[in-house]
Amino acid sequence: MPADERFAVRRESARASVPRPLTAAPAPAGVPLPPGLALRGRLATGARRPETPHGSGRGGSGSRTPRTGRGGGPRRAYERARRAWDRPLTAYYVILGSSLLITVLGLVMVYSASMIKALDISKPATYFFGKQFLAAVIGGGLMLIAARMPVKLHRALAYPILMVTVFLMVLVQVPGIGMSVNGNQNWLYLGGPFQLQPSEFGKLALILWGADLLARKQDKRLLTQWKHMLVPLVPVAFMLLGLIMLGGDMGTAIILTAILFGLLWLAGAPTRLFAGVLGFAAVLAFLLITTSPNRMSRLACMGVSEPDPEGGCWQAAHGIYALASGGWFGSGLGASVEKWGQLPEPHTDFIFAITGEELGLAGTLSVLALFAALGYAGIRVAGRTEDPFVRYAAGGVTTWITAQAVINIGAVLGLLPIAGVPLPLFSYGGSALLPTMFAVGLMIAFAREDPAAKTALAMRKPGVRWKTMRRRVKKRSSGER
Repeated sequence: MPADERFAVRRESARASVPRPLTAAPAPAGVPLPPGLALRGRLATGARRPETPHGSGRGGSGSRTPRTGRGGGPRRAYERARRAWDRPLTAYYVILGSSLLITVLGLVMVYSASMIKALDISKPATYFFGKQFLAAVIGGGLMLIAARMPVKLHRALAYPILMVTVFLMVLVQVPGIGMSVNGNQNWLYLGGPFQLQPSEFGKLALILWGADLLARKQDKRLLTQWKHMLVPLVPVAFMLLGLIMLGGDMGTAIILTAILFGLLWLAGAPTRLFAGVLGFAAVLAFLLITTSPNRMSRLACMGVSEPDPEGGCWQAAHGIYALASGGWFGSGLGASVEKWGQLPEPHTDFIFAITGEELGLAGTLSVLALFAALGYAGIRVAGRTEDPFVRYAAGGVTTWITAQAVINIGAVLGLLPIAGVPLPLFSYGGSALLPTMFAVGLMIAFAREDPAAKTALAMRKPGVRWKTMRRRVKKRSSGER
């Protein structure tokens, strides 16, 4: 057989030995094919699979069914809020932002609440506002200084601040030097329209000195003994309380007592010891209240809705009138009626009532929310630190601001006796504003001292970020674009 014929025979035999793809026979009309056979038929005839969009395969985003649960949206928002709150700089920004907002809103309300009072004493309408604005500027400088100071310097200033404060509080009781305002001998005359109340600085002095004392004793493991926990903290606090009570300022004494209890609680005082100190303070407060007709009259004004026919409880009743007439959104800024001589002290102790009358429930709830945010951020700073001094100092400042706000607002609402304490950062009074803003700067410094916050702040500096970006960019050859 010729070679060409042999080659042709082999080629035909090779073709016959190759297995052919199975094809599905055409199904009779109305009879469906099995799924597998139909798929093999389509593949054999060259039919192409429909293209699926990118990511719709197994594990892609298209295969995920949308969540249809009721709590999908709120839960997602809650998770975002929780992650935002857990960021290192959250406490830093919350303390800074809430304190500045309270101060600015306080300046606005001081101007609105005090203009009639200023005109009544033949002064310009901006008289009290100008003094408060000057105190806010000085307090802002103190807050900035305190926020930039290291923790070691704060501890070093504890004893000097305490000694200077005690000296000024003793000086108040010297005849001819100390001044009496509204029956309280707690003021020093500085010249011109300026006065100073040293007892307001006693709160800051007790916090710094008490935090340093407890931190040193904790380092030496002495706080397990009750005598080291009480001495000399409680005697020094009672000395400050005695100097304050000599002037008759019961409200400041209550705040100082709350700070003392806060420090003892943070130090881990046993329940029996804590209850003993609390019981002694309660008995002392009972004696001081019952022996003073003025304090007894304030206690009797709790919950009143109308003043007595003889004029008693006038301030408490008109504070309720101001809040009740505000409604949801108030009568408008500057449109208060109670500040026209009906409500005593509208720009100091009862400025919250004027806020409720002019800004309504929305304004008062905003103020409460700002104080709640400031207090919660202070608790976070105190709870996340490993430094005992920072924990005691931050806890003491938080106790101070929170307790004073609760006492002031509770008195305006008629839930607590009128203690005569201003609303922190909000009411008129430079002597109260300066140490409070320094204390806020103290908490800002503590929030900055957190290691994670330090790293985050360092990354926000322009030079550091530029260097970091330069390290991340790979070097390219001269001819590469």
